[in-house]
Amino acid sequence: MCFTVAILRKGVLMTAEQYYNSLPEPKVNLDKSKMPDFPDMYLVNGFTHPALPVIKNDGIEMYQWGLIPSWVKDASSANDWRTKTLNARGETIFEKPSFKQNIITHRCLLPVSGFYEWRDVNGLKYPYFVAPKDNAAFLVGAVYDNWIDKKTGEVRKTFSILTTEANPLMEMIHNLKKRMPLILSNQDCKTWLAPQTPAEQIRQLIKPYNDHGMKAHTISKIASNVHANRNVKEIMDKVYYSELNEQSLF
Repeated sequence: MCFTVAILRKGVLMTAEQYYNSLPEPKVNLDKSKMPDFPDMYLVNGFTHPALPVIKNDGIEMYQWGLIPSWVKDASSANDWRTKTLNARGETIFEKPSFKQNIITHRCLLPVSGFYEWRDVNGLKYPYFVAPKDNAAFLVGAVYDNWIDKKTGEVRKTFSILTTEANPLMEMIHNLKKRMPLILSNQDCKTWLAPQTPAEQIRQLIKPYNDHGMKAHTISKIASNVHANRNVKEIMDKVYYSELNEQSLF
């Protein structure tokens, strides 16, 4: 599953702007002065529920990772839900109570510079950084919701990433569960965001991304240490493991 991503501001906003400007009218103009402000994030874990920039059909906003369904009754329940909704399986998203309405009405995109996944080899975990081969960022299919705390009036904006079956590259890396985030092409992104897109067409978009548009390499095992400061530029650097006897993939 996808719980850890990298978001480099320049590349992500460039990708978001280029994509968003390619949308047909009508749309809300993307005002650069109102683009969300956030630092480079070299490794950010979903379990910390970070605020990340998501593209909606009416603009770009900061939403927190871990969806809270709008119908949740109280803050305690809301916090419990967030730990269960970092990812949404594409195969069941139309049936799950937490997602089935949002996949119809609240679709969005999360632009990421890359993501991290772990490969199991003889019981040992080797971390990989997976990135776009030719683009500044991946555009990942997601859903969002806005939950209102009835006691305080606070509005909490949250989202979940969709996952799908792995492509051949990700089957090799994520070799136990064999999953990957739902990565969409620019053309499919337009269909994904369009409010009028019917459910059956949305279902057809939930498929593995072509691995020829991806590259991957092993990185330091510090990436596996939750007690270390992993949010540093060097975390994305290639580290060679002789026991794996491989080069960067694709």
